[in-house]
Amino acid sequence: MKAELIDAHRLAAAVERGDGIILMDVRLPEDHEAERIPGAISNCVFEIEFQERVESACPLRQSAICVYGANRGSHEARMAAEKLQRLGYERIFEFRDGLEGWKSAGMTSETGKTIAVSPDTPEGTVPLDLKESKLEWFGRNLLNKHWGSIGLRNGELTFRDGQIISGRISVDMTDIRCADLYGDPLHDVLVTHLQSDDFFDVTRYSKAVFEIGAVTRIAGAREGAPNYRVVGNLTMRGVTAPIEFDMVAGLTPDGKAAAQASFSIDRTRWGVIYGSGKFFHRLAGHLVNDEIEFQIRMVTE
Repeated sequence: MKAELIDAHRLAAAVERGDGIILMDVRLPEDHEAERIPGAISNCVFEIEFQERVESACPLRQSAICVYGANRGSHEARMAAEKLQRLGYERIFEFRDGLEGWKSAGMTSETGKTIAVSPDTPEGTVPLDLKESKLEWFGRNLLNKHWGSIGLRNGELTFRDGQIISGRISVDMTDIRCADLYGDPLHDVLVTHLQSDDFFDVTRYSKAVFEIGAVTRIAGAREGAPNYRVVGNLTMRGVTAPIEFDMVAGLTPDGKAAAQASFSIDRTRWGVIYGSGKFFHRLAGHLVNDEIEFQIRMVTE
């Protein structure tokens, strides 16, 4: 049964008449606790218990349920209505204008606990938490791929006026691991190969360093999308070359600054030419893609 859209005045009238509509707030529980439409029950649509709670509160598929979220621009009510439809409920109402539309229509709301204020962004230079920060790598050829991690020696991010402005990360090239071969005798064979002079020549170049030179905020970026453009220099195997990539940065719930990014580099720019089709004409099964992908997560102490 497709959901029927309902406006604030129709919803208020139905509630006042006692039509038996179960009003369901599908926002975050803390948002419901802070402010809600009177009489609404909380059932966050983002949580996996959503279905279980619906069926507990409304065991009859003939129950009339009205769902609402934050406002017309936020899709949680639409998502909840679609879930109810798939569960077989026959009387679904969607108040798409949400709590914001309810108040704009002159209706009163209930209030409760105040939502905790977001912590402030650090200022100055802050070291990275090496237990929470990580660097992962992905290498491929035409038919196969390997992936794993590289240890971090140390790192830091510098903040000014709530924005990352620079940083430095030191990578321990002696600590390369291959996750897909964990427990396989070939793990050490591959790692030894990667650490040899065929690839990263770890005996002579035991670390790589990435220096963040410039960080630019991306205008209009939404939560979860890249909100910074990073430009810097990567020094690896004795060669320094520029790289740039987009990054998502923000604050964790406990107030730590965090950033993560995925980017690729052409390894041959740093003299890592083993298996490269740019430099060798007959490689057969020894061909290795020039591009190496990295995923980095940086979390401050």
